[in-house]
Amino acid sequence: MTKDSKPLTGIRVLDIACFIAAPHAATIMGEFGADVIKVEHPNGGDPWRRYGTRTDLADQSLAWLNEARNKRSITLDLSKKKGAELLKKLVKTADVVCENFRPGTLEKWGLGWETLKKINPGLILLRVSGYGQTGPYKDRPGFARIAHAFGGLTYLSGIPGEIPVTPGSTSLGDYMTGMNGCIGIMMALRHREATGEGQVVDCALFESVFRALDEIAPRYATDGFVRQPEGTGTLNACPHGHFPSGDGKFLAIACTTDKMFERLTIAMERKDLLEKFGEQATRLKNRVEVLAEVEKWTRSFPRETLIDVCNNNGVPAGSINSIADIFEDEHFKARETIKHVSVPGVGNVAVPNVFPTLSETPGTINNLGPGLGDHNEDLYRKELGLSDSELSTLKESGVI
Repeated sequence: MTKDSKPLTGIRVLDIACFIAAPHAATIMGEFGADVIKVEHPNGGDPWRRYGTRTDLADQSLAWLNEARNKRSITLDLSKKKGAELLKKLVKTADVVCENFRPGTLEKWGLGWETLKKINPGLILLRVSGYGQTGPYKDRPGFARIAHAFGGLTYLSGIPGEIPVTPGSTSLGDYMTGMNGCIGIMMALRHREATGEGQVVDCALFESVFRALDEIAPRYATDGFVRQPEGTGTLNACPHGHFPSGDGKFLAIACTTDKMFERLTIAMERKDLLEKFGEQATRLKNRVEVLAEVEKWTRSFPRETLIDVCNNNGVPAGSINSIADIFEDEHFKARETIKHVSVPGVGNVAVPNVFPTLSETPGTINNLGPGLGDHNEDLYRKELGLSDSELSTLKESGVI
């Protein structure tokens, strides 16, 4: 590896998936040097191309430009015999394949794990689905919204007594699973480095969600407690939630310990509250009164003043940002968390920058989402050596 190389330089990924979860794992790898080949159906490609806000490029929405960054696009119908044969040729030189079809689909096309590993014993296959590759629900379709619900997160989201709400972005579970899938791939690559053996990484959307639910599983198993929606607060700490400011905005304050609460009372200049509610157990029993006192204080000042006072006294506090707030925030700017990339035919596009940040081998955004089949020439003609007549026949038959 040269000085200018990235951590995954030399790794080739075939992204044969669609929408977000498995493709997000491939996107992360591409940001850190992997050669990611996006394999799409000739008829329209990945539906994510048309999801969300359209641009002047017919098949490249803003969502696509953002999520398909650093990838090369080829067209290939995997359900056709000749299409499956071409994929097998590509698998020979691949390190990773990312897929998110319903369990059994690859096998139906003659591209199951048993087949692929014979072609390339060192291959790593990331398989993402709503419910995983095993179990009684494995054949059910799954999206992030369903994973949030089934995995237990939606039940906890919203105001007590009201209908559960969407927990943030409806795609949260997809991004979580993509990141977990990438972690699985990294571990599988490390295992292959030691043994030469590939393996399957099985990621269920609902399990990524379930893994992020703090103590609710061991708590239920211990004493049968079923955690409920907690609105803007939390069960285990007080005051720990969202509060209105005097200028019509909102901020979050997190007092998880007695020491934090003591600092808050100093910021509020309310020693009496410390004397009365100094212990967490007491605050939890008197949650309504404590929150009312804090809210009375927050309503008396502009949000930025409150945040400054809290931070100056060691109290964790932050603004509840809209995207407009984020674009103006000095910290986002200082860390270059938003990257501006020029796209021919569209103009300047702002996207979340590469994450995580590595000090010696940082990732990069080389380009945003490609046009459908932009790299057919590179892969089919230059790499696989297909002739003009072969390419013409494949195109006419709908294989590419």
